[in-house]
Amino acid sequence: MPRTINTHLLFTAMSPTSEILAYDSHPPMLPNWLNKGDNAWQMIAATLVGLQSMPGLVILYGSIVKKKWAVNSAFMALYAFASSLLVWVLVGYRMAFGEELLPFWGKAGPALSQSYLVRRSRLPATAHYFNNGTLETPMVEPFFPQAALVIFEFTYAAITLILLAGSVLGRMNIKAWMAFSPLWLVFSYTVGAFSLWGGGFLYQWGVMDYSGGYVIHLSSGISGFTAAYWVGPRLKCDKERFSPNNILLMITGAGLLWMGWSGFNGGEPFSSGITAAIAVLNTHICAATSLLMWTFLDVIFFEKPSVIGAIQGMMTGLVCITAGSGVVHSWAALLMGIVSGSIPWFTMMILHKKSAILQKVDDTLGVFHTHAIAGLIGGLMTGLLAVPELCDDDTTSIPGQKGTAYGGGIGQMFKQLIGAIFIIVWNAFATTVLLLIIGLIIPLRMPDDELLIGDDAAHGEEAYALWGDGEKFDATRHETIVHHVSVNAEDSVNSHRSQNGCHGVTIQL
Repeated sequence: MPRTINTHLLFTAMSPTSEILAYDSHPPMLPNWLNKGDNAWQMIAATLVGLQSMPGLVILYGSIVKKKWAVNSAFMALYAFASSLLVWVLVGYRMAFGEELLPFWGKAGPALSQSYLVRRSRLPATAHYFNNGTLETPMVEPFFPQAALVIFEFTYAAITLILLAGSVLGRMNIKAWMAFSPLWLVFSYTVGAFSLWGGGFLYQWGVMDYSGGYVIHLSSGISGFTAAYWVGPRLKCDKERFSPNNILLMITGAGLLWMGWSGFNGGEPFSSGITAAIAVLNTHICAATSLLMWTFLDVIFFEKPSVIGAIQGMMTGLVCITAGSGVVHSWAALLMGIVSGSIPWFTMMILHKKSAILQKVDDTLGVFHTHAIAGLIGGLMTGLLAVPELCDDDTTSIPGQKGTAYGGGIGQMFKQLIGAIFIIVWNAFATTVLLLIIGLIIPLRMPDDELLIGDDAAHGEEAYALWGDGEKFDATRHETIVHHVSVNAEDSVNSHRSQNGCHGVTIQL
């Protein structure tokens, strides 16, 4: 008879009193401060946000552009994701979430040693003090290891860079992008992240940005628009006709982006508590409302619902709610969806066509409208509608935060505006300096003759091998047979087919 094993005991440990425990009181690698639920959720959230980029935006970018730019657009996202991870663990993480070097920047350093990664996570500069210098609230210390925070915050950094790429698809020199993307992460993204999240001056002052309305979306929109200006426009033929090469795959990529936003906003409070649940619900309410609002406006003004428009509306809703998803009521999320589905629609579909400045800059996917405008709206509406009780429940908020509508005063709106101005100015400045320096060494824009070709010129590869499985169609070698043919004609076709080695016949019905 085979031996039976009590599999339950394989995953438990016996205490000295023979009581079965999940694990001992102080086993190796399971310290008292570790909350396994928070740790599990943070790892899941990091995976969800990572999936937004890989494969979400890779698929979205590769399919929303015209066929000749599918490989190049997807590769820009792929490269940015990989390169940013190495930069992040070498210097970037601690510049964004380490000890303070400047009021807007942390001290650079690696996040690679096990002694650093296995300890309890902490954001050293987030300690908040009274005006007299005494400690009001201690630094933020989530109940999971530093490694979980490093990987979670990396996925934020990576997607910001990939969103920026949407402005320069279809003409930026891939070598220039390879140089620009890691440098932008170091000199632009880390500044905004430290200033608003890592304990920098905007965080200490009380500017609210729950999950990246400013740090991620406003910065990517402004930097993308700035980069599009310096790189220059697409070819006229590309700019006038830039239809997606695969709308179904485009929707698939957008769906991954939408569903991944549960981790994007749900992972920000650093715990699997009430705030996370509220944030996830508000995220989907706002996205759905914004999508429908954008679609209705398309039908009213253009008489047809646009699939690309629906995706743009989804995006603006997700972007808008990000700044306040965990600190506003769900009815406020619905209101934010209405606003985010209408104002960016107006700026993109109406104002853009009438503005000389906007027309001068070739922003391929309209990142300025979907991220900069929507991110700014979200940040300002958060300053207006943030609920005190939800702010208090958020472990990353400073004491006493609340929206203007709940007693925060006009001062909170002023703070939100100043925070936005800082992000706009810094990102425009840093992006300009980096591109001008890179442009001295590597041309920022591909030559016109290569732009005519696209992927094959940039990578020597094409997305779809339409003729790759056989010979190219040659009308002089292939005959067409109709139903009513004479015997002599049929014999002639068969003879010609045999001589040329043709094994198939085209039937004209």
